[in-house]
Amino acid sequence: MQGPLRITIPIHSLDPGGVERVALGLAVEWQRAGHDVTVVLGRSGSPNLCTAPPLDYWRIPTRFPTASWETPWMVHCLFTYLLTHRSDVLFCPGNTYAVVAAAMKVLLGEHAPPMVLKVSNALNRPDMSPIMRRGYASWLRVQGKVFDRLVSLSEPMQREICEATRVSGDQVPVIANPVITRKRLQHLAKIERTSGSVWNTDYLAAGRLVPQKNFSLMLRAFARAARPHDTLTIAGDGPERGALEQLAGSLGIAEQVHFSGHLASIDPLLAEADAFVLSSDYEGLPGVVVEALAAGLPVLATDCCVSMPCLLDQGRTGLLVRRDDENAFAEGLVRIRQFKTDPKRARTIAATYEVEGAARRYLDMMTELSRSHRRETERRRDLSLLSPHTTRQRLH
Repeated sequence: MQGPLRITIPIHSLDPGGVERVALGLAVEWQRAGHDVTVVLGRSGSPNLCTAPPLDYWRIPTRFPTASWETPWMVHCLFTYLLTHRSDVLFCPGNTYAVVAAAMKVLLGEHAPPMVLKVSNALNRPDMSPIMRRGYASWLRVQGKVFDRLVSLSEPMQREICEATRVSGDQVPVIANPVITRKRLQHLAKIERTSGSVWNTDYLAAGRLVPQKNFSLMLRAFARAARPHDTLTIAGDGPERGALEQLAGSLGIAEQVHFSGHLASIDPLLAEADAFVLSSDYEGLPGVVVEALAAGLPVLATDCCVSMPCLLDQGRTGLLVRRDDENAFAEGLVRIRQFKTDPKRARTIAATYEVEGAARRYLDMMTELSRSHRRETERRRDLSLLSPHTTRQRLH
């Protein structure tokens, strides 16, 4: 009978990010269920994270910064760890870790543990040039050979993964993105949604201030659609903050736009907002939209991933507009003011992305994967013992 699983999770850092936050949430649940979970860290420092979950963190101390070359450093750290520690499953929490896992496959060969990748981003990347997209398509097919399981966040994403990686559906289980705990769902469900003012709308957005999120489009659309008393709050931080603040000033909306920076929780903002808005060019399945639905907010979002129509329940819980279309987004900002969402339905959708349920499904999948890997290892060993070369060696 198999004992607790030894699960290894590579994480570049404890800086706030959706992929890492979800991974740590799953790790807590797996540890709580009695399994041995180790987080292999590239670097631990973060000015925005006050505390980290009580987990087993392993890292190589270094006096020099590694952020600018975090992927090679993570390859070194993870390889060093796996050389000296047994692991039943390597769980890669997002697309950015695929190259790290591929390196482990090359360096460790048949001694590499079974590998699971949670596909955290859209595989259709319109931000890439045609040449880069062709290269990326080849890389996705390689991932189909590297990983024993590619976890999809929704059924539409499962079809996208199977087509891009050329693997069968059996290799691509569907497990909803575990972005919200049961306790937080219950907390957000207590928010009472009332009809907003006819004179102003308080829009809320959240995410890292990076090009992928296309906050510049949001600001330009807001400048076109906003009435004098409308406001836009953007929660999050990142390298584009200075440029976005300058853009808001040049558009004449600096007094209406508030950049809150990184927050430990956006729940108070969710309670105060009238609508949630997302302008991303591409996403896997945005957790912030799940959080907004849990709070009963109507959502305006771009068609940044194949999962978005399911999240917005084909128009019952929000509006979907073309990505990278300023006119469409500005029109959406006007339409969402009058949109009548179904808060009960929105919260039902959000509940499917509960951490606790997803953690159990991951454990079931990884337990079976570990058993299959062990059986295959034993089969190869038995074949090796029965080979003529081995027999001759034993006779001599």
